[in-house]
Amino acid sequence: MSKLHQSLLMRAYRGEKTSVTPCWFMRQAGRYLPEYRELRQKHSMLEMIRTPKLAAEVTLQPIRRFQFDGSIIFADILNPLIGMGIEVDFIEGEGPKIFNPIETTKDVSKLKVPAAVDNIPYTLEAVSLVASELDKLNIPLLGFSGSPFTLSSYMIEGRPAEGLSKTLQFAKDNPESWNELQEKLAHVVSDNLVAQNLAGGSAIQLFDTWVGSLSREEFSTLALPHIKSIIELVKAKTDAPLLYFAKNANHLLPTIKDLGFDALSIDYNISLSEADNLTDNRFPLQGNLDPVLLKGSKDELEKRTLEILEEGTKLKSHIFNLGHGILPQTPPENVSLVRELVRSYERLL
Repeated sequence: MSKLHQSLLMRAYRGEKTSVTPCWFMRQAGRYLPEYRELRQKHSMLEMIRTPKLAAEVTLQPIRRFQFDGSIIFADILNPLIGMGIEVDFIEGEGPKIFNPIETTKDVSKLKVPAAVDNIPYTLEAVSLVASELDKLNIPLLGFSGSPFTLSSYMIEGRPAEGLSKTLQFAKDNPESWNELQEKLAHVVSDNLVAQNLAGGSAIQLFDTWVGSLSREEFSTLALPHIKSIIELVKAKTDAPLLYFAKNANHLLPTIKDLGFDALSIDYNISLSEADNLTDNRFPLQGNLDPVLLKGSKDELEKRTLEILEEGTKLKSHIFNLGHGILPQTPPENVSLVRELVRSYERLL
């Protein structure tokens, strides 16, 4: 049994109570750090993701600065789409953009289903590089992917879009083609998650940023079967903890609880105790500080951090995190404040 198996984070993911709450942040590697911005002046986003040494360096920057209990590989959920035939770039000030969005059923039929070793070799190499460094510190590394529904929304809308009118219309008008798209993505996503685990990731997280746009009925027909497929494919090949983050999807938690995930990341629109009740008090929960608070008053930040830590004591187990990714304007000193509060908060077991 590896030393990482007994690390603070991995114990919490298994549902064990820990005397200190493990802590890491979604998007902890990124634009709020001056050392990241220095690198970004020399390299494009895609170049950084697709150059293993650069991706590894960016992943390790917040670990060196804050000594988080977990790390997540520097990548993006849209990168695997490039190997499928989708043209993706990250536009400064705008975010991700797709230049050949899906508009017809023929566009779906043309999509490739590449194996992870051919599709994201740069990320797998970065995972291996980072894992070899973190292993010395007994800090687990997480791999991740986007869910089929969220990836589909980008592929059809072409960019982040509230409401997802094009996506929902395409699914309604072309049910067979929609299912073909979901099945292709499910294979790509599950293969990517397993490959990241085999390359050195100790846990893996599925991000579903846009699934909250769906009603329960829509979720059951458009997304749920393909999430189940991913869970089955991943669990057949790895025993790494599999986490799920669904933003603005609290109405879906009673359904999500039965899908087979090992732990759930909770966004900031619900309390941990409410989420715990909706999921039958049986999951390790990760979250859920509002990232906006990290930019504001230190008094309010400290107050809310301590409230979340107190709520966490009543859960099966708790991993302190954000309720979504860290924002670019976040002062690093505020991250340090939260990190120290979490580290010094002792739970009575």
